[in-house]
Amino acid sequence: MSGIPHDSHQTGTESYAALRTKALESLLVEKGLITTDVIDTVVRAYEQDIGPLNGAKVVARAWVDPAYKQRLLADGTSAIAELGFGGRQGVDMVVLENTPMVHNVVVCTLCSCYPWPVLGLPPSWYKSYAYRSRVVRESRVVLREFGLELPVSVEIRVWDSNSDIRYMVLPERPAGTEHLSEADLVPLVTRDAMIGVAKVQAPAAPARR
Repeated sequence: MSGIPHDSHQTGTESYAALRTKALESLLVEKGLITTDVIDTVVRAYEQDIGPLNGAKVVARAWVDPAYKQRLLADGTSAIAELGFGGRQGVDMVVLENTPMVHNVVVCTLCSCYPWPVLGLPPSWYKSYAYRSRVVRESRVVLREFGLELPVSVEIRVWDSNSDIRYMVLPERPAGTEHLSEADLVPLVTRDAMIGVAKVQAPAAPARR
């Protein structure tokens, strides 16, 4: 992606906690107790796998259980708590449903408010000034840079997370997955799809022999 590189970082003054974390990381590396590669691997796991797995379970349940989906869209916090997920960064959750005619995407224009209980750690690009400033005013262009090309007929709605409300996208269930179980659907759901910068893709059909 050209406009918003995945390794970009938020500009401006860093928080006290962030500075302390960097100082501790530097000390551990300097003492030879841990390597930067190990740190990067752990952070990547929490960004892309461990954290987003919770949200993927929520999405998969909504896809197979219409009653749960209705509760999720009506009161995201309570419905997510039914599956055992919640916490300070997910006290007031609003779940936004993508449809063939409406595509939702989430941002935090002021800082990096993010639903940690269901999506894990926020990716660096989500915190970047480029994403925060551009996705509101040129959302279609930004999504294209992520590789998501939407028809002009699809309305794009951008939602601004804040300290009071965290948003999560309920992606469309991909065609061709009607035969899959809830457990089979979970691995298909990505963090980026739950932010709204990607769509969930159906699994590739097995090659014929």
